[in-house]
Amino acid sequence: MEENKMGVMPVNKLIISMSLPIMISMLVQAFYNIVDSMFVAMLNENALAAVSLAFPIQNLMIAVGVGTAVGVNALLARSLGEKNQEKVNKIAENSVFLVVMSYLAFLMIGIFFSGAFFRSQTDIEEIVAYGTDYMRVCCCFSLGVFVQLMFERLLQATGKTIYTMFTQGIGAIVNIILDPIMIFGLFGFPALGVTGAAVATVVGQTVAGVLAVALNYKKNHEVQIQMKGFRPDGTVIGQIYGIGIPSIVMQAIGSVMTYGMNQILLAFSATAATVFGVYFKLQSFIFMPVLGLNNGVIPILAYNYGARNKDRVMRTMKHTIIYAVCIMTVGLMIFQAVPELLLSMFHASDTMLEIGVPALRTISLSFIFAAVGISCGGVFQALGKSIYSMYVSLSRQLVVLLPAAYFLSGLGDVRLVWLAFPIAELMSLTMTLIFMTRVYRKIISRIGK
Repeated sequence: MEENKMGVMPVNKLIISMSLPIMISMLVQAFYNIVDSMFVAMLNENALAAVSLAFPIQNLMIAVGVGTAVGVNALLARSLGEKNQEKVNKIAENSVFLVVMSYLAFLMIGIFFSGAFFRSQTDIEEIVAYGTDYMRVCCCFSLGVFVQLMFERLLQATGKTIYTMFTQGIGAIVNIILDPIMIFGLFGFPALGVTGAAVATVVGQTVAGVLAVALNYKKNHEVQIQMKGFRPDGTVIGQIYGIGIPSIVMQAIGSVMTYGMNQILLAFSATAATVFGVYFKLQSFIFMPVLGLNNGVIPILAYNYGARNKDRVMRTMKHTIIYAVCIMTVGLMIFQAVPELLLSMFHASDTMLEIGVPALRTISLSFIFAAVGISCGGVFQALGKSIYSMYVSLSRQLVVLLPAAYFLSGLGDVRLVWLAFPIAELMSLTMTLIFMTRVYRKIISRIGK
């Protein structure tokens, strides 16, 4: 195996070349998520509320897909650094098997649990009807998103991140084009309303998934997938999930947190829960670039850890944290300066503005803390210590955030509930720095010795 660019290219240039395409593609993704909700908001506020309340299941789907792919990404990149081609191919082949298993799980959820999930949150029949149809389509036709997430990570693991910009970008463009057509029934298509938004989403994901598979077979020659005679390898799958399960749990916790926050906010009004859903759409514009940076950096760290190059590991870490803090600082300034403008994109009523403006300004105070946490979480994943990220995420969202929000809600003012976010993120930062000190002492300082 010839030397990969992750072992020789100047670190700053490497981070930019690896991360920038992912950051751009994830920004496009964030844009289409917002456009999706903007079109749905044109129907009515209950339609927007239904899409917002569906977020925990969509987030759980992404958690399983991304978490599994993170395990594949880090393990595959490390095997490349070790020049172990046989293991590289075996990891990739087992990843295809895991994609199919993940899809079958969510197919069952979509068929049997969509209605019950929405009835557990609200008794407003219009929201239940909208949400059940939306969730059923997203789950039952979710194979595309699992294929997309996995095959994009195979490209990222070998340093070919430019191609993931094409897959995510084209998938997002297809979604954006289809949204108004399917929702409002343009060009002879039936008007499907909220269901149309789900159809546009799954079609875009499927197109991106097919393209990701094609690019792997044509361009990713460092990974060779031969499924003929394939049998699942328990050892490899265990290693994948040894890295991936903490990532899955971390993101899945987000679903639990969102579901819990929706229950707390629905006690005030459906509008408060809608504001929370809109916040998640808006914050993706800030968090997606940082997550894209992180996704680009994980294989760099894993590769150089496998190659026993401490200097490149350290320089990659420092650059990543600086870039993440800069991005989040810009996001903080935007959320503080123009929250009314951000909410107006969703046809916000006066009530929604009254609740949403202080919400955006308060929650965004946590952005800088989150930048450091996300960056260090990428280090934990690349070095095989994803369990630390899981501990931090569990503590932030379940041990601190939800209890704090519940306590503050008891004071009777919804504006106080948003303070739970900066409180939880500050605690998270403290834990992250403690774990980072331990990782440096026990792993990083010993690289190459």
